[in-house]
Amino acid sequence: MNGIVYWYRSLGIATKQFVFLFVVTFGMFIALAMSNLQDAEHLFREQVIKDSQQLIERTNQYVDSYLDNVQNMLLLLSTRSDLFEDGREKEAVKTLQNFANYNSSVTRTLYLIRKDGKVYSNTQAYYEILGNPHLDNLYRLAAANYGAMNVSEPYASPLSGRTIAYVLPVTDPATAELLGVVAAEIDLDRLTGRIAPLLVSENQTFTIITRKNNVITLSDPQDKLLQYEPGTFPPELKESFLEQLGDLPVGVRTIDGQKGSLVVVKSAANRLGWSLLSFIKEDYFYQNVLRLYDNYRNAGMVWLGVLLVGTLIMSRHFTKPVRTLVAKMDRVRDLGVLPFISIDRHDEIGRLAKSYNAMMERIHALIQETKEMEAKKKQYELSMLQSQIAPHFLYNTLACISSLARQRRIDDVRETIKSLVALLSFSFNRSSEFVTLGEELEGLKRYVHIQRVRYGDMFTLEIDVEDAALGCKMLKLTLQPLVENAIFHGIVPKREPGRIRIFGRIRGQTLRLFISDNGLGMDKSTVSRLLAERKETSRRNTFTGMGVMNVHERVRIHFGAAFGLKIRSRPGCGTWIRLKMPYDEWTGEPILPESP
Repeated sequence: MNGIVYWYRSLGIATKQFVFLFVVTFGMFIALAMSNLQDAEHLFREQVIKDSQQLIERTNQYVDSYLDNVQNMLLLLSTRSDLFEDGREKEAVKTLQNFANYNSSVTRTLYLIRKDGKVYSNTQAYYEILGNPHLDNLYRLAAANYGAMNVSEPYASPLSGRTIAYVLPVTDPATAELLGVVAAEIDLDRLTGRIAPLLVSENQTFTIITRKNNVITLSDPQDKLLQYEPGTFPPELKESFLEQLGDLPVGVRTIDGQKGSLVVVKSAANRLGWSLLSFIKEDYFYQNVLRLYDNYRNAGMVWLGVLLVGTLIMSRHFTKPVRTLVAKMDRVRDLGVLPFISIDRHDEIGRLAKSYNAMMERIHALIQETKEMEAKKKQYELSMLQSQIAPHFLYNTLACISSLARQRRIDDVRETIKSLVALLSFSFNRSSEFVTLGEELEGLKRYVHIQRVRYGDMFTLEIDVEDAALGCKMLKLTLQPLVENAIFHGIVPKREPGRIRIFGRIRGQTLRLFISDNGLGMDKSTVSRLLAERKETSRRNTFTGMGVMNVHERVRIHFGAAFGLKIRSRPGCGTWIRLKMPYDEWTGEPILPESP
């Protein structure tokens, strides 16, 4: 690294300019290209995930509607308690067939399971041949949750294939005695077929799992996205993979799939405890960005060639006169006398030579002026540091907002936040150190509103400024420290309601502002020290930490020694401050933002 720095320093100005322009411009191009590519990839990813979340919400609504039909059907069947009576077998089978035909889109097989173990089904003949070993478990599930509708975990039914069952106990209306159970096995294949077109593609698939991590339905396992147990048919997901899915929180996460990473979008559990998960190949998000990489690569090659030629020509052309001037200045060796340069050019280089000669004559005077300016600059920098926002002010303001929010005073919360945003925007704006008096008063009102939220009716602010004075130019944050001082050192310690009044008038070419309060007041010695010593105000409760002395010095430095502050005070009666500034009509654009 040191070798590169030494090599660069040893280059001529033309070569340095060439290298600098080339490296900086090409680096900016690369950074911009990478940033745009990352943004494009991020936006595409967010859009796909957002679309997937919307599809999942719609799918969940469809599943809930699908299952509502099953519940409604069972509720209707539960009203036919007469079908459980002896001698009603044919009517029971026919009723189940009618219900099954009418609801064929949601159910495969319906059962009436009597208390004595006898079973009727809409496919009675197939049932008598194949049977169904799961009916005893369904009966116990319904009986264990007496009077409520329940849903089983997935199982393989001889009549319905892989399915789940809704069960509902049926009682005698007269005696409330349990007569049996009605059960409906869901057509999961049809449910999958209706969901799959929405959530399945070459790069996307889905599944639905229960609270116990049992799979309700899967898309076509040929997609090779999910982790399946080898050698199983029909294919089953790995147990470890299912446990990982069950532990995933609701939202978007990334997990390992069969071949590469998958972005998983998991929905909240529905009323049955089912969660719908959509899986998207993570590589899919990069496929559509590859064309952008190719475009930027080609553009980068062309840009590289143009940049090499352009920077070389530009650096040589613009530095030739400078190199000529440097060669002539290098002939000046005697520093004991003022070195003048003789040159017959009339362009910028000629003016530079004349300026150089004039500079040598003024250099000693400028050194002294520079020292004085540096001292003032440090003073100004200190003042600006002191004018930064105090953290305790923000902490107290946010604490007040939190308190208002707990009290559900929404309007007060909204207004306080508006005042805080406007006040911070006003303070942080660096476009100009000057504002109009109207803008300064508007910022002051925002500050006072925040303090009144904190202290309640401890004080009031009255403003009486003539309209002509509102357009006067003044230093930003001049009045706020004075009002702040009146609040924290005058009114609050007095522990009784007080009043702060601002009175402003134009007299000739002078603007006079008077800030008065009826707080504790000060004795003469304290007033004398206030404007005689530069003291740093405690920032614990203040907004800027800028003291009265700082305000006085800022006004005098910018406008002259004839202007500034004059203070009068009496202990127990209050304090009176006069701020005197030259009247200068503001001609720039206002910088105070509008209220949100």
